[in-house]
Amino acid sequence: MEEASLIVRRWERGARSVPLARGELRKALKDWGLSHIEDAASLVLSELLTNAVRHGRVPGRVIETRFLHTPDGLRVEVHDASERRPLMALPDSDACGGWGLPLVDTLSERWGVSERSGPGKFVWAELSA
Repeated sequence: MEEASLIVRRWERGARSVPLARGELRKALKDWGLSHIEDAASLVLSELLTNAVRHGRVPGRVIETRFLHTPDGLRVEVHDASERRPLMALPDSDACGGWGLPLVDTLSERWGVSERSGPGKFVWAELSA
């Protein structure tokens, strides 16, 4: 039997969601035979989901992740109800934070921000197998 090629999960808006989501991604990648991109995919997911937890807070709303096995590899999406869009800027070299989106840009083939049919947006990244 073929494994599902789309996994959708919803998460509370808290830091605990990030390692839990990485665990779900790890399982999906193993099922899809994509364990070899686990490190990069986990970092990308961690950065996107952490941004949603920190900056995409909307009271009463959860954050959703979607992992899609594509013909070329993997698409990771993080949906939140906030209208606030992430901006990529290179931080000062001695900065402790702000490296998330530059890291996503480096590790993924492409990434972006898209409108949702409901409130908010989703940030996505595609990784090649």
